[in-house]
Amino acid sequence: MVLQAEEGQLIASPARILVATAVPAERDAVARAFPGDVLAVGVGPARAAATTATALTRTSYDLVISAGIAGGFAPHAPVGSLVVADEITAADLGAETPDGFLPVTELGFGTVTHRPPEALVRETATATGALTGAVLTVSTVTGTALRATALRERHPTALAEAMEGFGVAEAAAAHGVPVLEIRAVSNAVGPRDRASWRIGEALDALAAGFGKLTPVLESWKSV
Repeated sequence: MVLQAEEGQLIASPARILVATAVPAERDAVARAFPGDVLAVGVGPARAAATTATALTRTSYDLVISAGIAGGFAPHAPVGSLVVADEITAADLGAETPDGFLPVTELGFGTVTHRPPEALVRETATATGALTGAVLTVSTVTGTALRATALRERHPTALAEAMEGFGVAEAAAAHGVPVLEIRAVSNAVGPRDRASWRIGEALDALAAGFGKLTPVLESWKSV
């Protein structure tokens, strides 16, 4: 974003950024470290897309970030780690067939993947120490080892699974705005074992990540 000074020179202004989380607890964690606009957009890709699109209609933004906690694919993304998506993929948007799952793109329509700006992904990973890989969006959270294995086989670079990233990315794409996804891992993808979840630790990791990331975001595309 650039402003015009009275003398005619160009002055950089901070990028306008919207951070979209699913629930208020994630919103509050981000807001501990990030001074910009943070909105809890709801759970699931449809609700996240609708709420994010509404926000983008009302206000002009330079970047949208889908952020929150997530399940991590062990051992690639352990509990407590931070993940930044180099691709945001709808993992269950498609059709089951006798020969296996087909993504909607192989049915001849739609899209299943959005790719954040490569330079911003690199800068984010460097600033925060985050792992870089695919973050999958699902409408049904994985609860078995069998499905976890199947997802990794279909998406070998997948590090995490969440429920909103693709919806946020769809809304951003519709408005011509770049998107980024950042997730802190609270549990392993696979059999549901709530006793092993570390939600508080993941929220702290998310806040710490945004604390390190804020200078990168403030300068991104500011000129």
